[in-house]
Amino acid sequence: MNRVYLWTAKEQIDPDRLRGAAAVVMDVLLATTTMITMMERGAGRVFPARDLADALDLKRTWMSPRLLTGGEEDGREVPGFDLGPFPEEYTEEGIAGRDVVFLTTNGTPALRRVEGAERVLLASLRNAPAVAKYVQEANLAVVYLICAGSKGRLSLEDALCAGVIADRLGIAGWELDDGAILVRDAARMHDGRMVEALSLGRVGRWFTSVGRRHTLEFAGTVGASTAVVGLEDGRLRLFGD
Repeated sequence: MNRVYLWTAKEQIDPDRLRGAAAVVMDVLLATTTMITMMERGAGRVFPARDLADALDLKRTWMSPRLLTGGEEDGREVPGFDLGPFPEEYTEEGIAGRDVVFLTTNGTPALRRVEGAERVLLASLRNAPAVAKYVQEANLAVVYLICAGSKGRLSLEDALCAGVIADRLGIAGWELDDGAILVRDAARMHDGRMVEALSLGRVGRWFTSVGRRHTLEFAGTVGASTAVVGLEDGRLRLFGD
């Protein structure tokens, strides 16, 4: 039987357990949401960075007039970077055909920690149904839903995203571990009002307090994207719509 396991923070990642398995990584606010948006809007090569030193190495390696640097570190803008972490910064006219080195506190390190998995996918609430559909059709035997979290703790928005995927896989007959069952039930409870649910979490409350309700509305629109994005050889790949 196909199985689904939940890891609630990037600190739980065990590379040995990922061998032969698929890893689905989510950092809804905002890394995976923003990176998926970049790919939808026609970005060229996107390189998620492990940390600032890695980002600077990647910048030197791929330096060209078409290269952009973006993201955040510890929730703050990175001095010298072209753009921040927000999806609206990566417009189609600004990003199409451009390469991006992207750094975030939780999402990009989580992605780089799972590179040994058989397949690595990025998930957000926007593309969660598409990811679940892809996983089913690929008939992957073992899938780990990996919430990036924050400082070793689960983030509400990541749990809800994992829950949307777990719900669809569970309906399709996949066996869910206890954690996947819990987040599935949480997602069901908030079905149809994800934006309100996001606003209850720590990051969502901060977004609301600084006037970024529009960011929550964008990130919380379940199924708005059909893009399936993966990580291969250190860069993002668009599997298709």
